[in-house]
Amino acid sequence: MDSYDNAPVFQIETTDKYFSFIVKTEFESACRFDQCGVVMYLDSDNWFKASIEYEDEKIQRLGSVVTNHGYSDWATTDISSNIKSMWYRFSRRNSDYCIECSKDGINFRQMRIFHMWEGAEKITYGIYACSPTEGSYKATFSDMQIIECQWESDADWRD
Repeated sequence: MDSYDNAPVFQIETTDKYFSFIVKTEFESACRFDQCGVVMYLDSDNWFKASIEYEDEKIQRLGSVVTNHGYSDWATTDISSNIKSMWYRFSRRNSDYCIECSKDGINFRQMRIFHMWEGAEKITYGIYACSPTEGSYKATFSDMQIIECQWESDADWRD
């Protein structure tokens, strides 16, 4: 069986239950499946990633994968391959998470909200990049911040 969880990652460990992690990614995609973005890796059966995955010279896929107890749920949308930069904001509220993206680092759009069954206590999260077909790919990460949780609580949006 092939392993699909072996990308290079830079992660930190935390027990903080409420935070947002922001990062800007810039990339020079050239080969199918080149990708970089944010990741939370607990183990091979429990992980999350959000990134832009290069398809060809016309399209790439902005998306995310949530894997709970070995079952993966993919959510993607096609975007232009001319896009060479994306901001991400990854937020945590206990074992619930929100991932957002932004072209300018100011106006973020929700990509998905999800629950991690094994993500209630200590987690590791950070950034990753990989080029599974060619093995070489330039990705730059900048403007990283860990800040107070920016994800509005249920009470905030229900009022």
